[in-house]
Amino acid sequence: MTQVAAPLITGMECHDIRFPTSLELDGSDAMNPDPDYSAAYVVLRTSEHEGHGFAFTIGRGNDVQTAAIKALEPYVLGRSTEELGALYREMTHDSQLRWLGPEKGVMHMAISAVVNALWDLRAKEAGLPLWLLLGEMPPEQIVDLVDFRYLSDALTPQEALDILRAAEPTRRERIEHLKANGYPAYTTSPGWLGYGDDKLRRLCLEAIEDGFTQIKLKVGADLDDDVRRMRIARETCGDAVRIAIDANQRWDVDAAVAWVRALAEYDPWWVEEPTSPDDVLGHAAIARGIAPIKVATGEHVQNRVVFKQLLQAKGLSYLQIDAARVGGVNENIAILLLAAKFGVPVCPHAGGVGLCELVQHLAMFDYVAVSGSMEDRVIEYVDHLHEHFVSPVVVAGGAYRAPLDPGFSSAMRPESITDYSYPGGPIWASTATAPPAATQRNHG
Repeated sequence: MTQVAAPLITGMECHDIRFPTSLELDGSDAMNPDPDYSAAYVVLRTSEHEGHGFAFTIGRGNDVQTAAIKALEPYVLGRSTEELGALYREMTHDSQLRWLGPEKGVMHMAISAVVNALWDLRAKEAGLPLWLLLGEMPPEQIVDLVDFRYLSDALTPQEALDILRAAEPTRRERIEHLKANGYPAYTTSPGWLGYGDDKLRRLCLEAIEDGFTQIKLKVGADLDDDVRRMRIARETCGDAVRIAIDANQRWDVDAAVAWVRALAEYDPWWVEEPTSPDDVLGHAAIARGIAPIKVATGEHVQNRVVFKQLLQAKGLSYLQIDAARVGGVNENIAILLLAAKFGVPVCPHAGGVGLCELVQHLAMFDYVAVSGSMEDRVIEYVDHLHEHFVSPVVVAGGAYRAPLDPGFSSAMRPESITDYSYPGGPIWASTATAPPAATQRNHG
């Protein structure tokens, strides 16, 4: 049978989309007290489908991120998803673009948005959700998607192929398990730093009623406040619920060790982002200093090389991929394979705008075709902004339900794109005179 070539990409558009989440302090933490969750959003068009992708930001600077995405337009026009591996390498290997990184920062996140849009397009062309498209792909094709430059001292192509081949015979039963049972989730919704004590109690109880067995609290602004909030959460949740804590890079190494030890009596499951995401040796020192409490990190780790070093240095016990931080699906596949090689569970970062929608696909692909395991693995879940997506996540009984719609679940509703476009969208026009979030904060 003659295979029909994928249609060429004929158009690309970008949007600066921002949600005024700072007005309610959703997303507030020790380093980001008043975020406006935002998406630098890209749409790729062919004669048959659209591919959608985005870079997640928290407000100011989203215009810069959108401009970086626009700079990649010459790479994709006139190309097709059959060239996806080549397009990924061309963008990440471009010598002049690399000078802006290399492979980190605004330009690398722009590449992620475009690569993810290409994968959304490819999955729609195949008529499959992305997790299943990848989960049924031959191991050899998956290995071909990975850039092993800088990784071969820790993971060779042959080792990656061996990992994928070992999981291949039992893929089908895991696919069926996902369709029937979903993938375990944990919720951060109770734990934003700007929430008062009564709201913390109420949301902890709601999380338990909703079937979650793990929650997460933001920490790091004030130790006395953190001790009080952890005590409230532990008293409310009991001993059966895991409580993770997240410092969002707030501390130096010694401060991190001292702070976590001060919270140890409340049995934190892990501490997330205790220090700078670039400080590999600092993470390793913290991991030694707070054991048996574990370290989780990854949402701001800029590329596969830093993940490789964190694994080599034993600087983390839980690896948190982010679907829109590194160079898109291709680089995240490399990171999943590294985690499998080192035997470290992957518990993806989500929340934000659309990050839950994206990362569920990567975690489910990992379960089907890479690690083959859900042991000690959960996907973060935050219950806001999902209504703006065409195929929003479905979480029930504390688990992500396997998405079945074709694509990467990344398409926003057209009316949301219009309403929340910055600065001219009607939502921003109506909130232009609202007082800044800092004057509305309730530190209760």
